[in-house]
Amino acid sequence: MKRQAHFLETLLCILIFVFFAGRIVFFVYNRPIEDFTFWDVLHSCKTGLMAQDFGVSVLLLAFPWLFTSIAARFKSFPLKAVLIPYYIILGIVVGVIIVADTIMYEFWQFKLNAVILSYAAHPEGATSSVSVWFIVSRVIAFLAVALAVIVPCIWLTPKRIEKLQDCQYIKMSGIIWAFFIAASFFYVRMEEAYRPDRSLFVNHATANPVYAFFSSFRTEKTFAERYDYLDETECEQTFKDLYPADMNDIKDTLLHTKRPDVLVIFMESLGGTFVEELGGFPNVTPNLSRLIPEGIFWENYYSNSFRTDRGTASLISGNVSYPEVSLMTAKEMHGKLPSLAKAFNRNGYSSSYLYAGPMTNMGKRTYLENCEFQHLLDYTAFTPEELTSTWGADDEISSMKVYSLLAQKDSTDKPLFFVYQTISSHEPWIVPYHRLEDKVLNAFAYTDECVGKLVDSLKTQPIWDNLLVIILPDHGHLYKQSYEDPLFFHSPMLWLGGAVRQPKRIEAFMNQSDIAATLFSQLGIAHDDFPWSRNVLSKNYTHPFAYCNFPGGILWADNTGTSIYDITANQFISGDDSCGQLRVQKAKAVLQTSHDMLDNLK
Repeated sequence: MKRQAHFLETLLCILIFVFFAGRIVFFVYNRPIEDFTFWDVLHSCKTGLMAQDFGVSVLLLAFPWLFTSIAARFKSFPLKAVLIPYYIILGIVVGVIIVADTIMYEFWQFKLNAVILSYAAHPEGATSSVSVWFIVSRVIAFLAVALAVIVPCIWLTPKRIEKLQDCQYIKMSGIIWAFFIAASFFYVRMEEAYRPDRSLFVNHATANPVYAFFSSFRTEKTFAERYDYLDETECEQTFKDLYPADMNDIKDTLLHTKRPDVLVIFMESLGGTFVEELGGFPNVTPNLSRLIPEGIFWENYYSNSFRTDRGTASLISGNVSYPEVSLMTAKEMHGKLPSLAKAFNRNGYSSSYLYAGPMTNMGKRTYLENCEFQHLLDYTAFTPEELTSTWGADDEISSMKVYSLLAQKDSTDKPLFFVYQTISSHEPWIVPYHRLEDKVLNAFAYTDECVGKLVDSLKTQPIWDNLLVIILPDHGHLYKQSYEDPLFFHSPMLWLGGAVRQPKRIEAFMNQSDIAATLFSQLGIAHDDFPWSRNVLSKNYTHPFAYCNFPGGILWADNTGTSIYDITANQFISGDDSCGQLRVQKAKAVLQTSHDMLDNLK
């Protein structure tokens, strides 16, 4: 009788062990990301057990406890038969979350959360980043975790439980379980797993992945209710003057002409980590380094977000990014979004976008069509022999395609707005170039080589004299760093070409989303329909800053320093100095206000 009554406690121990083993594997699998000690692992396991693992395991067994209580009062109740479907679902869910959290952390470095669903809904191209063995081995790992939950649960659960209403032990056990379930429901919180004296990586390893995933789902009906950090008055006062309305003036004329041809070279993942001038690795991007003295280099330019879909919308629509929302995939919002292509089209330009892979991933084609690009070129613009990359055509081939298209332009044609998005500096880092031994650095060096050749080739053509080339990345790449390092967001941006008046360096803090207003002000084009874009060369730009975010946090950088704040655990990741609280308050005000306004786009 007692053996039957104890099966829930045994299952509790098994679930706790599964989470413990998952945490150890998390540390081992992701060990290249950060150095850690045995004591880091020990403290993480201890904190994880006490803060979340026990409570989460109790909550996962609430359903079996409920039916066990029912079965104890009905001798013929088929307990095992009723619980088998639940155990199968439980094993699958726990297996998927633990394995996905472990393997995706290598790429994203935040806990698996609801954001993953937006990417899972658009899986196109995902297999291009990894090998077949990578996929097969992770599926095997998932099955192992799932079976480690399912098999013991089914095996240990009795088919039936004898009538135990007169057993004092069962009555007491039921009371204890009811208490634990209620306490776990109210006690388990994400911040309980975090310790300010530990690194972000160790804190992420400590947090229970199942709780982190399900707690990221929000029940609010509106975006405005998601991040109510400040009361309305305080938020308005803090936000005031950060995004001035009147910014059409310019303090500095950068260009010779008001109507240059504009080429945007949108480099995949090539953030400041790979640019020596920004404090990154030396000798990875020598072509960018040699071109910087020839143009306008923006020393404090920051990408808005962490993924291509977010960065693309920030550039093209001049909008801030959001921790949980991808504007590119939100088709219902496209109609109210401004776009560079729309504005250029209204002012007599011909607009084009070239991406040498499929434009199906994350709804890219739909977004660009709704942004009213007149010409969209993808992998179908290349011959089968040219599609040598796992993603499409390598950068050398696609960049020469751009060159040939721009070289054909006649002086009587409409001015061009042309966006070229590179493709090769991306997993699996296989490129036809072998200058550096490290395959990741070598892939970025290859993109740099291709961009350098493209610029050098354009210099030989008549279009160069009236051409503005804007070189920037869509986002950074977490190479031997974490979100504690602001260099992930700090990115290169270079304007060059015959249209540039003179080379210079500009120190103003700015974001991807600010390019629209800053560029259009130089061209004499109104940008009033870009409320989140600031002309950083306006006399009214009196509060220079950069604001960035990712699903787990926000960054604020200005002339007082940089702060990164974890919005999941509500604590500083870095930059908790004398000005850190004020920087984070401003970042919270932007985060809160941007979500207030997001409802207007629906």
